[in-house]
Amino acid sequence: MNPHTLLPEPPPMVALEPPEDPRRDRSGRARCSGQPLGLYIHIPFCLERCPYCDFNTYAGLDHLFEPYVDALVAELQGWAQALGHPRVDTVFLGGGTPTVLPSRLLARILESVAQAYRLEPGCEITSEANPGTGDRPRFAALRSLGINRLSMGAQSFQAHELRFLGRGHGPEDVVRAFRAARAAGFENINLDFIFGLPEQAPEDWADTLDQALALAPEHLSLYSLMVEPHTPLFHWVQRGRVSPPDDDRAAWLYEMALDRLEGAGYIQYEISNWARTHQAQGDPAAQPTYACRHNLHYWRNEEYLGVGAGACGHLCRGAPPLAWRPEALHGIRWENHRPVAGYIRRIQDRGHAVRTQDPISPAMAMAESMMLGLRLVREGVSRERFARRHSRGLDQVYGAPIAELEQEGLVEWVGDCLRLTRRGLLLGNRVAMAFLPD
Repeated sequence: MNPHTLLPEPPPMVALEPPEDPRRDRSGRARCSGQPLGLYIHIPFCLERCPYCDFNTYAGLDHLFEPYVDALVAELQGWAQALGHPRVDTVFLGGGTPTVLPSRLLARILESVAQAYRLEPGCEITSEANPGTGDRPRFAALRSLGINRLSMGAQSFQAHELRFLGRGHGPEDVVRAFRAARAAGFENINLDFIFGLPEQAPEDWADTLDQALALAPEHLSLYSLMVEPHTPLFHWVQRGRVSPPDDDRAAWLYEMALDRLEGAGYIQYEISNWARTHQAQGDPAAQPTYACRHNLHYWRNEEYLGVGAGACGHLCRGAPPLAWRPEALHGIRWENHRPVAGYIRRIQDRGHAVRTQDPISPAMAMAESMMLGLRLVREGVSRERFARRHSRGLDQVYGAPIAELEQEGLVEWVGDCLRLTRRGLLLGNRVAMAFLPD
């Protein structure tokens, strides 16, 4: 069983033609809980597409850089006005490769954020980056723009694996880029790696882990290779050009990573994520210092705003004075139009680019709180937070499935929190299925 499938696919979205403006409810009132939001900004441009990638990214669209940023700024301002210029405590520039944009365009995006939103003190501002040679001279410019966290897609320290993955950099580029980022003043760096490649040798994965640990990044993300439909990798597997990934091998490599990273002092706080910490970890549910605060918004099923082509967002309905009620609609999820040119046109014509909307029922909201929250292997799902969010007791709603999962050794109670066991980490699908509504 693949250990990284506890996060379910989003529920099917229902296309509305034309879509209702998701920024306001039927009374015209802005939808926002009043808590700080996470803000995701999608940059859909890449120098080239990787064969395994199914993200909304495109190569060869340099001529759209300027009009795309114009549209992004307009969308950012529109949401800010509709939501009353909300507080934001994390900003994440993702893609794609955000750093393919010229620094002046990145500066324009971040200036628009600072003007339209109320950034919390110590706001975490992350940019994804490519460890290839093109990014290294730009790290100082990124740092000067206020970006204080860098996430680099290293993916492997094995040259043959990087070639298979279609990466345009070599192992030595990762080391040079990491050192250049440090020299530019980045004190919070994440490195992404992929494991479970077809017939991947355990010794190669062990060497990649050792080289990653030697750099001592603050954060590591390790993802099992997934064969996504409509990607070149999918067609290679279908035609027999490459072997499909082996779930048992992936689980073995994952367990190897669990042991090595724990031995190096990294704290696993999410199924695929590890971080270093400054504080003593007396509280078994405490998050490490360098946990990605932006992604915590997702895993805690909190509100986040997504802007850009293909970006998704999630807002709860109502303001703080409105108490949560089981019979109330528990929010809305939406997705923007994906093709870049169409996204730009929709912003120009409509002021928003929403393609699909999905109202979230109370039953689905509770299920998502469980499936997402259990990804947080230290924090888990607390009875107190669940009751506060859903106005129903965790044991009242899920007592029977929790008891069954406990009997199977997949979950355990640690104080007030329900968490995955080590065995549960490897059987994520089984755990997730237990909480899906009928």
